Amino acid sequence: MAAPLDIIVGIQWGDEGKGRVVDLYARDYDIIARFGGGDNAGHSIEVGDQKLALRIVPSGVLQEKTKLFIGSGAVVSLTGLTEELTTLRSLGIDVSRISISDRAHIVFPYHAALDRLSEAQRGDAKIGTTGRGIGPAYVDKAGRLGITFGDLARPETLASKVRTALLARRPLFAGVESLPREEDIIGEALAFGKAIGSHIVDGVAYIHDARERGESILAEGAQGTLLDVGFGTYPYVTSSHTIAGGACIGLGVGPTAVRKTIGIAKAYCTRVGGGPFPSELHDATGERLRTAGKEFGVVTGRPRRCGWFDAVAARYAGRINGLTEVVITKLDVLSGFDELKIVRGYRRDGAPIGMSAVDAQPIELEMETLPGWQEDIRNVRHIRDLPPNAQAYVRLLGEAIGVPVAAVSVGPERSAFAT
Repeated sequence: MAAPLDIIVGIQWGDEGKGRVVDLYARDYDIIARFGGGDNAGHSIEVGDQKLALRIVPSGVLQEKTKLFIGSGAVVSLTGLTEELTTLRSLGIDVSRISISDRAHIVFPYHAALDRLSEAQRGDAKIGTTGRGIGPAYVDKAGRLGITFGDLARPETLASKVRTALLARRPLFAGVESLPREEDIIGEALAFGKAIGSHIVDGVAYIHDARERGESILAEGAQGTLLDVGFGTYPYVTSSHTIAGGACIGLGVGPTAVRKTIGIAKAYCTRVGGGPFPSELHDATGERLRTAGKEFGVVTGRPRRCGWFDAVAARYAGRINGLTEVVITKLDVLSGFDELKIVRGYRRDGAPIGMSAVDAQPIELEMETLPGWQEDIRNVRHIRDLPPNAQAYVRLLGEAIGVPVAAVSVGPERSAFAT
């Protein structure tokens, strides 16, 4: 019988700390498989004085025996992937265990140019993308203009597809100067293909052969549930499916393969870029959360918007993902607050509304206030040893989401988890 597959997903607007949690769980799995997103989704892991920031390679890279796989649901920059492999190699990490599906799509420089151009044209209605070309690459994939990693082994096919894509996109580049020539794009892609060719595999065979050998797989999502293109705060979303269901599509497995789904949530909420954020704080408390939590984007360095934990949004995400358990991150950031608040409900014009009705229009919030704690919890390793008010807060978050809390992060270090 084939080995089951487990999934880890963020259940807020991204930046929940998935990288650290995947690193924590990775020791128990043979393969960490990323199922979607691009290098607009950064994750970081701290080991002593060393902070490793990754954008493409799955988070379990520090587990020496774990294999790492980038599935067909991802869109990947050739430059970004090559640079990341080079960095990892320089740190003494064995990159031969990193594989990428032949069906994953390539993000080209012209995708990034289109991304930046599109954002500029939106003016005040801009989405807040990273400008790395992720959205245009997914548009090309859906529009049958995409180019896959498998195409790198077929020079004539690659050249033909690049020319077709550039021809189709030519009207969008009207008035743009200094666009790269198609010959340069093709030549550079083929050169990168030779450099990373040994990492490209038949993605479907890779996953299914591994499961049939009994190898355990942890599927890693990028960004968060509330940025999902179908179920997030549209149109202020990413261009892929970030929810647990995306793992089946992004890896090529059926839903019966999934054993459990682990959600990741911060003890408060953050968001980068535009879009609705019901619990956002525009005051000294929000700034305190940002400073204490070091809330600045891994990829962009942009300051994150900060707010209280939103139980309405978390419950919504728990349902969509079919969560079986949750890990709460950055609980230590809340140490020292006299009181904490949680969003318990939304209202518009006095009537209750759900997450699906949240848009740019103002809403009223139903808030619950809880006592905080003053103790330093960074050395706590068991949830039962947390201060009573912290235990009560964790218990309430689990109840709000609707699943048990499996672990809580209490500091930035790799080992700083209470279970």
